[in-house]
Amino acid sequence: MAKSNGRLDAPKGQRRRLLPNISIDQEKFGRASESFARAMGTGSFLIWMTVIVAIWLTWNTLMPAAGQFDPRATNFTLLTLILSMQASYAAPLILLAQNRQDDRDRVQFEQDRQRAERNLADTEYLAREVVALRLAMEEIATKDFVRDEMRDLLKEILDERRRD
Repeated sequence: MAKSNGRLDAPKGQRRRLLPNISIDQEKFGRASESFARAMGTGSFLIWMTVIVAIWLTWNTLMPAAGQFDPRATNFTLLTLILSMQASYAAPLILLAQNRQDDRDRVQFEQDRQRAERNLADTEYLAREVVALRLAMEEIATKDFVRDEMRDLLKEILDERRRD
């Protein structure tokens, strides 16, 4: 393929990528984001976060200026940056976990709907069968009916013998 040499009517040759092509396993990343969101939603996470922030603030407030790594004089800039970074990662990861849960809920809803349709079809079939059995039962000769018919036949036979 020839280079275009600055021509605008021909495509450029192969471009070099500035960033490497990173392939991410979406399933693993999704599971990790769900684990992260699940962990952030626990009481123990909030308690540990509170303890760490309290220690951080206490250390950088009460220690001499030489021992402070995030001085109060700069309004705890490092702590603010760390908490902002945590929030900036937490929000999209939590949204990703919610989207995955929505997808699972959608699949579960579809399966429930299909199961309900099958149950309805089965119920309708059974109802039709019960009606058919009831109708068939009306046509079945009962014991009393058979007994009466046999008596009538016996009388007829006896009457014929008497005549003969």
